[in-house]
Amino acid sequence: MNKSKTLLLGLIAIAIGSYFLFDLGQYLTLDFVQSQLAAVQAYKNDNFATAAAIYFVGYVVATGLSIPGAILITLMGGAIFGVFWGTLLVSFASSIGATGAFLASRLLLRDWVQSRFGDYLAPINKGMEKDGTFYLFSIRMVPVFPYFMVNLLMGLTPIKTSSYYLASQAGMFANTIVFVNAGSELAQITSLSGLVSGSVLFSFVLLGALPLLAKFSLGIVQRNKVMRGYTKPKNFDANVVVVGAGSAGLVAALIAAGAKARVVLIEKHKMGGDCLNTGCVPSKSLIRSGRIMSYIRRAREFGLDGATATVNFESVMQRVQAVIAAIEPHDSVERFTSLGVECVIGEAKIESPYVVTVARRTINTRSIIVATGARPLVPPIPGLNQIDYLTSDTIWTLRELPKRLLVVGGGPIGCELAQAFSNLGAQVTQVDMADRIMPREDPEVSALVMQQFEEQGIDLLVDHRLTKFEVVDGVNTMEAEHKGSVVRVEFDKVLLAIGRKPNVEGFGLEEMSMPLTAQGAIEVNASMQTAYPNIFACGDVAGPYQFTHMASFQAWYASLNALLGGLWRSKANYKVVPWATFTDPEVARVGLSEEEAKQRGTGYEITRYELNEHDRALADGEARGFIKILTVPGKDKILGVTIVGYHAGELIGEFVFAMTHGMGLGKISAVTHIYPTLLEANKFAANAWRNARLPEKYFPLAEKYFRWLRGKRAEATVQETSD
Repeated sequence: MNKSKTLLLGLIAIAIGSYFLFDLGQYLTLDFVQSQLAAVQAYKNDNFATAAAIYFVGYVVATGLSIPGAILITLMGGAIFGVFWGTLLVSFASSIGATGAFLASRLLLRDWVQSRFGDYLAPINKGMEKDGTFYLFSIRMVPVFPYFMVNLLMGLTPIKTSSYYLASQAGMFANTIVFVNAGSELAQITSLSGLVSGSVLFSFVLLGALPLLAKFSLGIVQRNKVMRGYTKPKNFDANVVVVGAGSAGLVAALIAAGAKARVVLIEKHKMGGDCLNTGCVPSKSLIRSGRIMSYIRRAREFGLDGATATVNFESVMQRVQAVIAAIEPHDSVERFTSLGVECVIGEAKIESPYVVTVARRTINTRSIIVATGARPLVPPIPGLNQIDYLTSDTIWTLRELPKRLLVVGGGPIGCELAQAFSNLGAQVTQVDMADRIMPREDPEVSALVMQQFEEQGIDLLVDHRLTKFEVVDGVNTMEAEHKGSVVRVEFDKVLLAIGRKPNVEGFGLEEMSMPLTAQGAIEVNASMQTAYPNIFACGDVAGPYQFTHMASFQAWYASLNALLGGLWRSKANYKVVPWATFTDPEVARVGLSEEEAKQRGTGYEITRYELNEHDRALADGEARGFIKILTVPGKDKILGVTIVGYHAGELIGEFVFAMTHGMGLGKISAVTHIYPTLLEANKFAANAWRNARLPEKYFPLAEKYFRWLRGKRAEATVQETSD
């Protein structure tokens, strides 16, 4: 604990101790104040400035230390100084004192509370950052809320100190006038409990609720204003129109059709979107072929001599297309039509919040769900237009393995494809501006994957800033800057994998001035609702997570809220978001990484289990990697898990389940896992957490107790045997 916290705690302890030790509460009673009122008023008449200063400082101290009696002290202000001066003194003294209590709470408690309950408080923190001053003003206007509790609780939030003071000053002013005015008749008051009538309190409640009602009404007005320029049809052809038939759009359409709503699904290219045609399915199929080739090269490790194979890249890519074809019926027009979804192939145009046109057809709809996905981001690098570059969308057209492949980008897509092509025999160079690949993961995660990449021959160029591409004597060349030096790399093909850009252009959003985020995604609230109350968005076009499983997750909320039409709003919660990068070794994570915990100031404890100790990993020749678990200090509550190793994407599922349902490591430790399976590593990691917290200081007592249970004769027998 730092000196300032220690000093503040000491002062508070002295003040509270003095309050009870010297029975100061006797001076904060109505009878005592009334008995001394004439003398105090006489002193004030002779020494106004001194009396005002004493009263002001006393009020600030009492409020700052949250000492009971604020109402009585306020009444005294009116009785001693009158309505004008009493209101002036009380208004500023109460606000300054409240801010002092607020700052004391922030200094002493906020870090501890946020570290232990940060996940639960995240929505509150976000709301306070956005509208904290507004809500505080409303609360301050209602004397039903104990002011000292407001001070202490607000100190735990991220609201600015200046905003807190100003909102308190303004919000408490009306109450101050009422109580100071009542205090001007202090000599006639017989009880504090009946000081303010129920009708007056009810008026204050209405007054405090007025800003909230105003905000709610303003929201309705703003939404109506947005919709004012559009004519609402008398009849509708559909309950929901879904634009885009990728992962988000397909799930949204299924949910709407399952609820027996009339839904129209529009796709301009291929059903299944990126995931099926250019993303998850083809990439994992390619990775599998590359992994098989890597095992053939490792055959001697498993006692297999003479194992060889030649990569037929055209056949590999044919297999990729065959896997797509096998899964394609799941996302086909025929299947979705049979499930009650009307599927239309064509380019949609959102003409208004109620009208979508496609293929010379106009569809009137009550709600619209935008699920148009994203596309590979192409950076504005000089000379790039001279190169026949590839992206994660176009690389699947290759039928000849590039001898020299340059991969730009160190994120999941770049890492997965760089290693897959390396396994298939390409000479791969991977370049990224960051100082390591997989920068979203902890440094030791990146280090382990980078070590594997370098061992298999991938040339990693991290901390390299691309400056230009050019063709020199018919050879493709990349130029980059690294620590002041120029680095040049020759290549046959280049894959751009530096991120994906949401698809928000070309189908009507620009004409409607749809608000976008800084990342270029459609701005949505927790209900997946856009600025237009009946238009929703989900998946990559909405962000913030560009994963297939998160697209499906968001689609549930988008479709549900689109169908309910404002009667109720169901809100998405991103507290448990898992993902995996399918390199070798795989990297999977859910919740916080250690780096993120440090950045947020979240307290944590680490439990780590090394997979090189695991029986099944040893038997499979995959004994590398680790499971790292972050937990709340002193508890088994899971804050985040990172797994690096064989089938990490499968192992993470147990932790995802536990976090989703509020289960800790103790629950995982109590589960029986089959031996020998990789899943057993999760139990061992949970046991490692438990073993690290065994009460070792009691072990000597236990040893003595069990020795006593064995008895002296048993001890003698043991001694004779040892002799």
